[in-house]
This record gives sequence, structure tokens and C-alpha cells, in this order.
Amino acid sequence: MEQTDLRSPMVTAAVRPATPQQRAARAARNGGEPTLEFAERVPYDAYVRASTLHRLQQPLSDDPGEMSFLMVSQIMELYFGLTCHELREAQRQLRADRIWEALPSLRRAALHLEGLNAAWQGLRWMTPADFNRFRNLLGEGSGFQSAMYRQLEFLLGLRDPTLIRPFRRQTEVYAELTAALAAPSLWDDVVALLSRRGFDLPAELLDRDVAVEHEPDPAVEAAWVRIYADGGPDNHLRLLGEALTEVAERFGDWRWHHIKAVQRTMGAKVGSGGSAGLAWLQRSMARVVFPELWSARTAM
Repeated sequence: MEQTDLRSPMVTAAVRPATPQQRAARAARNGGEPTLEFAERVPYDAYVRASTLHRLQQPLSDDPGEMSFLMVSQIMELYFGLTCHELREAQRQLRADRIWEALPSLRRAALHLEGLNAAWQGLRWMTPADFNRFRNLLGEGSGFQSAMYRQLEFLLGLRDPTLIRPFRRQTEVYAELTAALAAPSLWDDVVALLSRRGFDLPAELLDRDVAVEHEPDPAVEAAWVRIYADGGPDNHLRLLGEALTEVAERFGDWRWHHIKAVQRTMGAKVGSGGSAGLAWLQRSMARVVFPELWSARTAM
């Protein structure tokens, strides 16, 4: 498989953005038609790596439906990574007290989660009989083992140290997950921001072990009640609350779609990774992302 370094002179020249003057000159030279001849690799492929992406699907059977399962799984992995990227950028801005600058990343994250949810539609055709035609070839492989999904859960504040154990022999991945577990979640950074903005929060909450999952705190709930009581257009904290709520809701939608997809394709069978399958997913739904944002609405 060709592995071209995007930093090489050839590729850099191919993907370097053209100036408006260069684009105008090219359009005039081509008579308004697209460029069809290139000295080297097609610039689109040099930038997007489309030819590499389309070589990554390697089904284990001749069943035509397996390609859908494989590619949708890969698409979801890309969306997991993209959403993590946006949430980390939001964290960076919030740690610098730049609430307004954090909002675009959170809005993009919510939209990426919508794309992630839409990916489930590509598997709605699958019945238990359809899945069983290739399921045995997956061995113990399971979405439960997605390292990037664990990164996403950790960023959202859902933390369980036992879930990184499957990666112990993948030293680089294990180190990344261990670091993510030891770092503050997005919600931890939001709580710290509220404290810096003058809300009275317990010291033990602010100094807690962030590797342990956050427990809902009445002081944090009370802070959000006060924030939402101010309906002014310049209330950036309320805008932050709504952006975070959108992320949490879209993530909850994904977990719900996951449950429905499992029910559709395998019912209550044991998962291929050894978990209780449907029952495991249903229990995980009880863990709420950004819990005080939801409980505060009762007191508003």
C-alpha cells in the first residue's frame, strides 16, 4: 500500500491552497473546464487519502452484507475521533476562560454526533440471520473494545478504569487511555470554570480524583439553576450549558441507537466480546453525561 508523506515536496505542492489569482489564471487557461491532467498524484487524493481509505475494508467472508457492517463500523470510528478532537479543543478554550471561543467546537461536536447517529441507518437492514452469516468470523471482536470510543466516554466524564484492561498488550494505546483517564474530563473543566466564575463549589469536588467518575453534586446543580435564571443575551454560561446539553443529548441518542441495533440483530444473546450484550448496554444508559445540567431543569 502506498504511504505518501504529506510533508514531502511533491504532496505539499499538490495540496497547497491556490491563491485567488492562481485559480483565476487556471480557469482562464482551462476555458472554465476542470483540470484533468496532473504531473503527479491527483491533489484530492493527496489531501483526503481516499485511495488509502478505500483499501482499509477487508471483509472476512463473501457475504455481501459484511461490507456494510465493516464500513459503518469504520465510519463510526472516524466520528469518535473527530468528536474527541472537538471536545479537546473546547477543553483548551474553557481552561483559558474563553467560553465564547469554546462554543463553535461544542456545536461542531454535536453535529458530528448527529452524523454518527445517522450511520446506524446503514445497518437497519440487518436481521439476526443476516448477522449470523459472518458473526462467527469476528471471533471475540466487539465494539466494546473500541479504544477511541473509550476516549470519547472519558472526555464526557464516563469513567471506569477496568475498561482499559483489554488494551494492556497494546502499549501505545494503553498509555493513551491511561493518560486520558488521569486527565480532567470536559465536565471537570466546566465545574472548574464555574468555580472561577464565582460559584460556591465544595473544595473536595474541585480537588477530587478525576480518574473516578463524577458524582452529581447539589452545588453544581444550584449553579446551573442560577445561570439559567439570567436570560440575558450576553449570558455566555447559559449558552455553554445549552451547547453541552446538545452534546449530551446527541451522545445519548447514539447509545439508544446502539441498543436498538443490538436488539434488531442479536436480541439478548451474549456479546461477541463476552459481555452480556443488550443488558450491558442498557445498564450503561443509566450513566448520565453532564448530570447536573439535566437535574437542574427540575428546579428552574
